[in-house]
Amino acid sequence: MTAAAADGFPTRETQGDLGNPKSDLANPKGDLRALAGRRIFVAGHRGMVGSALMRRLAREDCTILTADRTELDLTRQADVETWMLGARPDIVLVAAARVGGIVANATFPAEFLYDNLMIGANIISAARRAGVAKLLYLGSSCIYPKLAAQPIDESALLTGALEPTNEAYAIAKIAGLKLAEAYAREHGCRFITAMPTNLYGPNDNFDLTRSHVIPALMRKIHEAEEAGRSVVEIWGSGAPRREFLHVDDLADACIFLLKAYEAPEPINVGSGVEVTIRQLAETIAEVIGYEGSFAFDASKPDGAPRKLLDTTRLRRLGWTPRIGLRAGLADAYSHWRAGADSLAFSLPSQSAGREHATLR
Repeated sequence: MTAAAADGFPTRETQGDLGNPKSDLANPKGDLRALAGRRIFVAGHRGMVGSALMRRLAREDCTILTADRTELDLTRQADVETWMLGARPDIVLVAAARVGGIVANATFPAEFLYDNLMIGANIISAARRAGVAKLLYLGSSCIYPKLAAQPIDESALLTGALEPTNEAYAIAKIAGLKLAEAYAREHGCRFITAMPTNLYGPNDNFDLTRSHVIPALMRKIHEAEEAGRSVVEIWGSGAPRREFLHVDDLADACIFLLKAYEAPEPINVGSGVEVTIRQLAETIAEVIGYEGSFAFDASKPDGAPRKLLDTTRLRRLGWTPRIGLRAGLADAYSHWRAGADSLAFSLPSQSAGREHATLR
């Protein structure tokens, strides 16, 4: 439902499964191991990560706050502060970002840098001014150095050069991460940060001009199956190894961290399992029922030979993923086939006149 905040600024409130909870929030610095009665703002709720957070929070006894971009432009500092002071969330989950593929990142670095800097800085600073009890800022594994030792642990941050093709995006995400950490250290804010590995799942982007590896392979193999083509061409040798995490597992990890993690240092979130691109393509083919073959074009770039996050710290806290890769791919494929991701084909970027990136 839509409700007016204290200053009349619109916000949307969604109750969890247990109805309309009430609790004493007089001590916002109190125990957050239970989210009962908390007002939780999901920034970027329409994106793949944000929508997964919405699904996960629906199982909690809390009130979910959202704001569409028509109601709140996260790149405008004054608007974000006005909204935050009016809505007064207890908890903020920062899943909003301007995202895009390699071509978009390389072609429009200024837009990616500016928008993501503003989104992170505006939400984090407004959260402090509004007295938010806890904030979780989501980074990305792309913020690590291109040549970081494998598996990548959290201490690798800022120890080497970034991957040039997404440097602008990575710099902005690092800035947001460091701002949250600085507020935690300087002002005692309970602001935490997490770096997820490569994600996939419902509400992913299946537009081949902007999609990442799993939706791109899934769509290409699906179209080959539909057209009866016996061969699917895939860029690269198929040898690079990558780690993938279902977005619903990430959402579960985020709720776990809200309840169990307090340190200002960032923490990795991953599956701990890596597969080659060839193995990934073969597994997707099994899910789809495609019996053709693959032609790997080794003249095209492979990227880094390996990219795996070290998730030792998170596992020691007690969280592990529950969705295996094959089951997760089947889930993602069924959601896409059911039409849940149809907007990825029909909608341009939410930035008017710009089709090279999407603000989530």
